[in-house]
Amino acid sequence: MNLTGFYTLFKKELLRFWKVGLQTLSAPILTALLYQLIFSHVMRGHGNVLPGVGYSAFLIPGLAMMAMTQNAFANASSSLIQSRLTGNLVFILLPPLSTAAFFGAYVGAAVVRGLMVGAGVVAVTAGFGLPVPHNVLWIILFALLGCTIMGMFGLLAGIVAEKFDQLASFQNFLIMPLTFLSGVFYSIHSLPPFWRTLSQANPVFYMIDGFRYGFFGSSDVSPWLSLSVVGGFTAVLAAALYTVLQSGWKLRQ
Repeated sequence: MNLTGFYTLFKKELLRFWKVGLQTLSAPILTALLYQLIFSHVMRGHGNVLPGVGYSAFLIPGLAMMAMTQNAFANASSSLIQSRLTGNLVFILLPPLSTAAFFGAYVGAAVVRGLMVGAGVVAVTAGFGLPVPHNVLWIILFALLGCTIMGMFGLLAGIVAEKFDQLASFQNFLIMPLTFLSGVFYSIHSLPPFWRTLSQANPVFYMIDGFRYGFFGSSDVSPWLSLSVVGGFTAVLAAALYTVLQSGWKLRQ
């Protein structure tokens, strides 16, 4: 890997979202806080969640992971398609920048933005009864994997999409449904069999469930199963994205 090129592009991507932090960091944290205020008030006592966990506390990890994944996706996808449409992508492709450096810089910056948003969401909602975390390592691991997956998927969407409305279709018709059907607001054990099976086929469910296990020490499925699914999905998506980047499809061609 060209470390100088990687560092330069990575720094550029960090500065890109940091310069508009009110939009890229503060806004999603405020949105998550509003979800917390509304759902914890409306749904308290009306949904079955994890044993010994109050609904308000149950919401927090789900909202944090939802915010992390959505912002990791948005960071990589919007940056790449903006560079493609404005024509300044050529200044990134002309230098001797390796595929690994390109991959690492875009995905790495998406992960950083996702983690910053997630930490902010946990900080502003912790007063709703969040206990001392059961296992911080599980929290960090699933946070990193979740942001990495969505950062890679965002980069892939930025390659495939030809314009911003096509990119919005990924967000509206894929990311949002996967997120809302992943157990952010409910335990899947409270669902009818059909919807429970559908949720268990959703990789985002395993990101959230494993992340939630790190806070409470209990989850809808085994954390090791969640780790296997999320880890396998990460490996497959990384291989696919790396192959696409190396081919230059829609970037150099």
